[in-house]
Amino acid sequence: MRRSPQPLLQRAWRPLVFAAALPLLASCGGKAKEAEAPALPTPVEAARVAAPNAAGTVSGTGTLERRREMALSFRIAGVLTRMTVEAGDSVRAGQVIATIDPANLDARQQQTSADLERARRDVERDKALFEKGYVSRQRLDDRQSALKSAQAAYSSASFDRRWAQLVSPASGVVLARAVQTGEVVQPGQVVARVADLNSPLVLRLPLAARDAARVRVGDTAQVKVEDLGGQSLDGTVTRVGEAADTRTGAVTVEIELAGRPDLRSGQIASAQLSVRAAASAGNGFARIPAEAVLEAAGARAFVLRLDGGVARRTAVAFGGFDGDDALVSGLADGAQVITAGAGFVSDGEKVRVVDPAKLAGGR
Repeated sequence: MRRSPQPLLQRAWRPLVFAAALPLLASCGGKAKEAEAPALPTPVEAARVAAPNAAGTVSGTGTLERRREMALSFRIAGVLTRMTVEAGDSVRAGQVIATIDPANLDARQQQTSADLERARRDVERDKALFEKGYVSRQRLDDRQSALKSAQAAYSSASFDRRWAQLVSPASGVVLARAVQTGEVVQPGQVVARVADLNSPLVLRLPLAARDAARVRVGDTAQVKVEDLGGQSLDGTVTRVGEAADTRTGAVTVEIELAGRPDLRSGQIASAQLSVRAAASAGNGFARIPAEAVLEAAGARAFVLRLDGGVARRTAVAFGGFDGDDALVSGLADGAQVITAGAGFVSDGEKVRVVDPAKLAGGR
């Protein structure tokens, strides 16, 4: 009779069992001894269970920035005639950074000024005629409406004229210069980026929404900047984003660092945050690898728990799967459950925990 093929997991696990039996085969020298040596414990992999409310860590990589960094631009179009700063220059609040050709703005301001004067004269003349009964109330009302329109146009032209010069809103440093003299700049086009050096240095860390849900304002973080040779800096979470990026789905977490003059905006840094347990493991459930679950039916499941080197079949409350994890309750904090190899171990069987990375490195 033809045998059915063995399960793939059983074939994959066979090298571990065979590796464990090699010392025994070598000692025999190919000949059976009168008394067989005791079988070695079955090698397995295991994972430790954390309590539902236990703290954990979340890590990621982001960019250092000043909390107050401004992208400066003109609100009107024009030809750039003057640029007074370069990247790295210090600036003070109110300092003129760039200027566009104001000729068109001056002409518009003069035109609206003339229109305003004419509208005022028309109102004064018709007001005198209205008092003598030569013009109607409707005509006088129209003249007064035209005066208000002329005043609004003049105010708009005067406001635009003030924007012919771009000034720094804060004292700090120029991070970047984006245009050159002679270019035509459009409304809203970035001319320069300025950082307020009085604002704190922060690390903006994009995290998966699942991890960001575990972060709270006030959590501590250890930040490492490659340019500092791996030196660890203390940080504190000051903001957690309320919206995810529409392209990546990441939520930005802001970590504030203590003042360091040797750090610069734009440097890449990594951070490890001390956070609470995953929010999705609520209602008393803890996370374990999904492969540790032997059977699951409704709200009940079974796992193999390590008890002094012996596998113990243990019933747990089952809260479903979440990605690569299973949500369970009923296991003590710090308990170990068998993951890889659980399907080949019986209740009460002796086992030994192995590190798969070491096994792979020894092949």
